[in-house]
Amino acid sequence: MNFLSPLRACVLATAILMMMIACNNNSSPANQAEEKESVIEQVQKRGALRVGMSTFVPWAMKDKTGNLIGFEIDVAKRLAKDTGVNVEFIPTKWSGIIPALITGKFDVIIGGMGIIPSRNLKVNFSIPYDHTGMSIVAHKTLAAGFSRLEDFNSSSVVIAARLGSTAVTAAKKYMPKATLRLFDDESQAYQELLNGKVHAVVGSAPTPEFQAIKYPTKFFLPLDKTFTREPIGFAVKKGDFDTLNYLNNWIRYVESEGWFKDRKNYWFRTKDWEKMIK
Repeated sequence: MNFLSPLRACVLATAILMMMIACNNNSSPANQAEEKESVIEQVQKRGALRVGMSTFVPWAMKDKTGNLIGFEIDVAKRLAKDTGVNVEFIPTKWSGIIPALITGKFDVIIGGMGIIPSRNLKVNFSIPYDHTGMSIVAHKTLAAGFSRLEDFNSSSVVIAARLGSTAVTAAKKYMPKATLRLFDDESQAYQELLNGKVHAVVGSAPTPEFQAIKYPTKFFLPLDKTFTREPIGFAVKKGDFDTLNYLNNWIRYVESEGWFKDRKNYWFRTKDWEKMIK
């Protein structure tokens, strides 16, 4: 029986290991370079930043001419301008926006997305560039006398919210006994409230407040302030630290100018923009 000498066995094992590495590394140098290329580098080569977003007032909406306007639209346009590229908006249903990002349909989500653990398991978030909170607007007849969250926490109460939003999480946490009715489009939820089919709608401020102002004979605000506070960030695919680093530092830079505060004040604390959509 023949046995390999220790030296020959070592050489053979090394050769096998190198062959295995070569087999696994079956991509060309060009493909390897492409795999290592960050999204922000791809954006610069492409000359366009693809932004995943969904429409909801006043974050993103269409004006009279069909163009997108809103707080998040301003943010995305400023980011693209500072990066030296054009911006391409890709409207997407909120319930499917994270899967769309993961599959590469766009480069980043800029859409008032709350940073929560369940989402962070699927995507990476930038540092917060904004904060929001959940508010509730109720039907004057169906919810007459309601003035606390506890009043809505009943099996006889129906709450509407947007599918996939943190409004759903908030409603389940603070009103677990209520029946939840979910909609792909937030405007459908408010229409259901207008039709008297639900007791209230839970949504990100200031939209519920705007709805109460718009329909003063139908709606009211049972709470005088938001009942949650959520950090908002950009979402990108996991593992792309160069892109995340760029976005974080861009946020710090723009925040130091007071630009976010100015835009937030315009879209959330004034109604000067309403003439563009009516």
